[in-house]
Amino acid sequence: MLFFRDDLFIDMCMMNRVIFWPLAVSLLFGLSIAAHAQTSTPTAAAGVTETAKSFDAATATQAWLATVPREKREKSNAYFEGGYWLILWNFLLAAGISIFLLASRISARMRDFAERRTRFKSLQVVIYAVVYFLLVAVLSFPLIVYQQFYREHQYGLATQSFLSWFLEQLIGLGVTLIAGTLLLIVLYAVFRRAPRTWWVWGTVVAVIFLFALVFITPLYIEPFFNTYKPLSNPEVRDPILAMARANEIPVRQVFEVDASRQTTRVSANVSGFLGTTRIALNDNLLKQCTLPEIRMVMAHEMGHYVLNHGAKLLTDFGIFILIGFAVARVLFDAAVRRWGDKWGVRGIADQAGLPLLALIFSTLFFVATPLLNTATRITEREADAFGINTSREPNGMAKVALKLGAYRKLAPTPLEEFIFFDHPSGRARIRMAMDWKAAHLPAGESAAAESVSASP
Repeated sequence: MLFFRDDLFIDMCMMNRVIFWPLAVSLLFGLSIAAHAQTSTPTAAAGVTETAKSFDAATATQAWLATVPREKREKSNAYFEGGYWLILWNFLLAAGISIFLLASRISARMRDFAERRTRFKSLQVVIYAVVYFLLVAVLSFPLIVYQQFYREHQYGLATQSFLSWFLEQLIGLGVTLIAGTLLLIVLYAVFRRAPRTWWVWGTVVAVIFLFALVFITPLYIEPFFNTYKPLSNPEVRDPILAMARANEIPVRQVFEVDASRQTTRVSANVSGFLGTTRIALNDNLLKQCTLPEIRMVMAHEMGHYVLNHGAKLLTDFGIFILIGFAVARVLFDAAVRRWGDKWGVRGIADQAGLPLLALIFSTLFFVATPLLNTATRITEREADAFGINTSREPNGMAKVALKLGAYRKLAPTPLEEFIFFDHPSGRARIRMAMDWKAAHLPAGESAAAESVSASP
């Protein structure tokens, strides 16, 4: 089994902390989910009652959605829809930086500087890479500050002071320098030794790098940012371990992560490979949610592990990277023939062409946003189905979907969901839960519509 992370917030942050370079694709996708209830059936105190008549899943879904106050719904929609523009701004910034480095010949000067310092090709790549990553980090910093610090605080989703946040950014930059430089050393060795088939071998290198990244992240990178400790509460721990045993997940402990020092979001994951499997949930999940919700969240995470979604997504992204390198081969050569002299770029084996390669891949990733989101959304849908069948907590699933609605649009249009959602929408998840509930109600006791007077 491969590591699979289910936390969109951590995915975004780690992408900036660990690798700025657009060629590196992260498999750290996920479902930031919350949970903690004594019973899976909403009570009158919770605002939900059932009558013993025909249960209509569509009506019940709308009843759950109607519990969200208008102002909260509008705030969530504003936050999530703002993310649509951020996709564009991040692409334009990445493209602008690449074009600036090429057109100003700064990239060529960086290459020349490295060549003057050493005659060893690998060391030249190291020098160039360090300068490149630092320069990109500086040029990207204003947008990163807005997106990851100011905006998160504006919507009440972040808890860190600026100094604490900035120190973590520096740690992340250090990780980027190490990981990114190692990747570039190997890639440019391939580019030099395989001038005709570099795009094939480059794909192999990128996929191996991704595998290594997702393998070492939970063990060696995440501890730089958060502390993991064994979960001591048996009321929460034991049901989780029972589900793990039932699904043959080889763990004996559940870990708690101190994510509340950074964010108000909830998250969890099941990660590991070859004896390193670990179940972890953050402290926000424990504080904000009930036991049925936690069971549903953790069953969802176990679904990613049992269904081997890490390997499936690695395969999907490997195919995409192969296509990307094949397209890059044509576009890179054409661009160098036309503008190579102006930019000072000699060919694919010249590290001065890295901004061009980054520009091509940035564009491909931007254009392929709906396809990449669909690939992950399918796995999330499968994990949802696994989770509800394992936990048998339809109301817990509905409550979790509503809590995720604090920063994810609950009821998008079909086109929105196809383009921008890497997880099923809250409405889709609640409908799945209500469909499951309708199918599992005792015969002759199919409870009717749920009247909702308050938020579950």
